Amino acid sequence: MKLAATDFGGDGTPFLLLHGLGGDRSVWETLAPQLDGRVVAVDLRGHGESPDGPWEWEAVLDDLDAAAVHFGLDNPVVVGHSLGGILAGMWALRHPSCPAAVSLDGHRSATTDPANYAGLADDAVTESLAKLNAMFTAQLEMVTRPDRSITSVLRTSPEFLDALPIFAAVKSPFLLVLATRNLPVPHDLLPLMDAHRAGLRRDLPPNVQVHEIDATHGMVSEQPAEVASVINHFVSSRFSA
Repeated sequence: MKLAATDFGGDGTPFLLLHGLGGDRSVWETLAPQLDGRVVAVDLRGHGESPDGPWEWEAVLDDLDAAAVHFGLDNPVVVGHSLGGILAGMWALRHPSCPAAVSLDGHRSATTDPANYAGLADDAVTESLAKLNAMFTAQLEMVTRPDRSITSVLRTSPEFLDALPIFAAVKSPFLLVLATRNLPVPHDLLPLMDAHRAGLRRDLPPNVQVHEIDATHGMVSEQPAEVASVINHFVSSRFSA
């Protein structure tokens, strides 16, 4: 599948940027020029200006391989936000020689297995998850792109529900930039969000380097300069090691 893409240009280290679920490549417009290298951002299949197609992880990775070849990105650093961060881990697993991969707050769905929440009573987790799932369902009914054939698959995909097993198998240098502030949610769901983050910190595999940032899940738009600086430092340290 030929993906819509923006070539931001630049010289040096090649970067491939992947947006999150429901987003598109425009999210990178401020951040991309601040990366130290040659930068290309794509719209994932079913998103932005890219064609529609069934969501199959291997097929999506094939799309990205084709885009990297088309733009002459030889063994790029892959940086992804949210869903794109999960794909960054999958890319690094598929390409063991990947010089570095970065996930910007892409790790586990907010509505994952109840065992993935820490520090909150089981009945509170169950009740809050029901409320959050209902909220997400209502929101997705108003979304036209990606369509429900993609969102319904992702919401039940084991990889989307919990990408930590994928991250644990990655051999490339891997950075997770973790948001420490919650997105606006009803007040009674804040304990669930805190428990989600606590469970993530508890379960992260040792091969994953973590950088916590004072931002919400929307860090790419909220603090592009700081996020770019974190990425540049991580990547440069890999090449200078």
